[in-house]
Amino acid sequence: MKIITEGGCCVNQLRGIILEGFSNAGKTSVLKSLKLMQAQDESAERSVIVLSEHYSQVLHNVRGQFITSSHEEHLQLLSERVAMLRQLEEWSTKLGRASRGSRGVFFILERFHLNHRVAYSDKTNNEIEAIEKELLHFGAKCALLTISPEIAELRIQSRTPDEWSNKSSEEIKAAADELVATQLKLRKAAANSVIPTLEINTDNKAWDTYAKEIIRLLD
Repeated sequence: MKIITEGGCCVNQLRGIILEGFSNAGKTSVLKSLKLMQAQDESAERSVIVLSEHYSQVLHNVRGQFITSSHEEHLQLLSERVAMLRQLEEWSTKLGRASRGSRGVFFILERFHLNHRVAYSDKTNNEIEAIEKELLHFGAKCALLTISPEIAELRIQSRTPDEWSNKSSEEIKAAADELVATQLKLRKAAANSVIPTLEINTDNKAWDTYAKEIIRLLD
């Protein structure tokens, strides 16, 4: 595990984590552990928002068809999600300062700003930087989940073995190569982001351990 970027944020009633990583890196498993850990912490926020990648990613399954959002469409999508957090912060501020448990909000966003930076690497970054700065103000930190290149083929096959059983070795290698290449792009995007990012290697599938590392990052 290593810190890619470092930074600070304002003290407020929001805090949260952004889970980034290519398919098969373990985002869903870590998300489950994070939700369970937060629910079991009696001192944690009682208000929790969890948005899976279906509400923020670039590629969407719309009535059985995969559709890729345009640069402008995806920026609008992310802006709408951030606006929701902004409204919650404004409401909390209006009520006045109280304990994190009573009025605080814990949020988890999956596939967000880094997903955007990689998908539209040929575009200017002014808009996504503004979104990142606001997320930073809301206490956001990022966890980039990665796997080692040498286990990429095994990992992608382990998730849906029946689907991959009929694939050729060339197809499996191509998928693994894409995974590794995208990880490098995500790592570069994280280095350019203002949001503090912790890269976590998930080779061992120790989901609870990774979740604990992420919670410590927030604290």
